[in-house]
Amino acid sequence: RAGARRARPVAARAATYDQEQFIAESKEMRLKHLEEQAMYALKISCENFDHAVFPNAMIAGDVVITHLLHRLGYLQGGQCKVMVVDTFHLFPETMDFLREMEDFYGFKAEVFCAEGVPVGDKAAYDAKYGANLWKEDIEQYDKVCKVEPFQRGLKTLETDCMINGRTRWQGFERAWIDQFENAPIGGGLAKCNPLAYWTLEDCFDYIAKYRIPHHPLHASGYPSIGDAKDTIPIPEDGSVTFKDFQFQGDKAQWLDYASERKGRFVGLTKKDGSAKTECGIHVEGAEKTFDRDLWEEGAVQPLADPEAARAFVASSGPGVLAVYAPWCQFCQAMEEEYTKLAEELSIPVAKFRGDEERDFVSAELNTESFPTVNIVTADGSVVKYESEERTVSAFKEFIEKTVGAPVA
Repeated sequence: RAGARRARPVAARAATYDQEQFIAESKEMRLKHLEEQAMYALKISCENFDHAVFPNAMIAGDVVITHLLHRLGYLQGGQCKVMVVDTFHLFPETMDFLREMEDFYGFKAEVFCAEGVPVGDKAAYDAKYGANLWKEDIEQYDKVCKVEPFQRGLKTLETDCMINGRTRWQGFERAWIDQFENAPIGGGLAKCNPLAYWTLEDCFDYIAKYRIPHHPLHASGYPSIGDAKDTIPIPEDGSVTFKDFQFQGDKAQWLDYASERKGRFVGLTKKDGSAKTECGIHVEGAEKTFDRDLWEEGAVQPLADPEAARAFVASSGPGVLAVYAPWCQFCQAMEEEYTKLAEELSIPVAKFRGDEERDFVSAELNTESFPTVNIVTADGSVVKYESEERTVSAFKEFIEKTVGAPVA
């Protein structure tokens, strides 16, 4: 009978339920777990490898790693070296902040920049590579200013384990990374991603918890900081900031999945027309950087300085003179065909490295970009080969048309 049924016991409810406190405690539990996990990964990296190196871009995740390395004693003890790549296009605040971090944590970063340029010498960079290289060829700019110095830094520091701040939260290109992997650069060295499973919110929560020094541009609306030329605040009006260890504005615009790098690479496209989302350092093929001169041996005649180039032009030609830069991918692509040309022609074929003598090659050798191939005629005229078809047959056709006689 229904009336005789015994009432079921009801679980007693908590007298009070503080939702905010529950969320705060849950976050603290999460941060504690992530911290332990990251510190364990760093211990593996610094205690099982002889030359752990941390390339530090001073973004939110990187300052967390810097803090953890300091807590573990690896910066002071030398078990981990900090490496920085100066692209000569960073915000002024970035290198200033590096010096602040060095003073705060007691380490000295190893700074690398474009090959053949003294650290910090923007004028020398402009003279060698051109102030507008990034506008002319963004992929070549990445190679010269980011990938090559990054590679050279790892090699110079004899890196056997690279520590970096990539996370799954940063976007689909990184959505499946783990804490350890083999890097596609440097010949397959070990790569540690101690923050692989952190969100950007985790990073800022951790920065706030320990009051970690962080990049000053977070207070001006930048969730991530790269080159000044293509990095903007998110949103663009700067209404979201991280200041005094707290967010102001709608923090979801920074913290949503894959939003950290929304303000990076703005307005940049690759040669295939797709939007640029990576600088090239962490992708397959990044190891294919230049580490040698072009045409180091064979039939191509080297011209060591402007005087030698002038003498070649004045030598009663005809002759062929390529003005090149060893870091230029188009020069590299032409290397084999130009070598064959030198072997097949009966006239001298020479090379002159133009990136180190930009004023001279612009004024006297028709050069505004690389490579520039010139035909020197018998009267000393320098005639530029305008086509981008850089094959032996195309070169020969133009040369014979220019000098008015067979040259093979």
